[in-house]
Amino acid sequence: MDFNENLPIYMQIMNLIKRRIVSGNLKEGEKLPSVRELSIDLKVNPNTIQRSYQELERENLVFTQRGMGTFVTEDKAVIKGLKQNMASNIVKSFILDMKSLGFDSKEIVDLITEKAKEEI
Repeated sequence: MDFNENLPIYMQIMNLIKRRIVSGNLKEGEKLPSVRELSIDLKVNPNTIQRSYQELERENLVFTQRGMGTFVTEDKAVIKGLKQNMASNIVKSFILDMKSLGFDSKEIVDLITEKAKEEI
């Protein structure tokens, strides 16, 4: 994984795991890789992974079972809320970017409609 130097690494790892959860690559109740395994895979300090897991747990997206590992929440409402929040942030960012290019709201909607039809 290539890390962006403008955002702390632990947050980038959190975002990676969140994306995997909302996309279904990590299922409800699924065990996350151990801190050691993920630190080796991503080539980062285990403490960085530990901090990511702790923050995800604080957000109720994962839970830890002592001696067993860290698991994705089984609460569908939490995952749905995360997905909605992430989608909202993407849309807001897109609209701001488009407006900075000089598009008005109607032009943005027309462009999205056109591109969505191309995908079908």
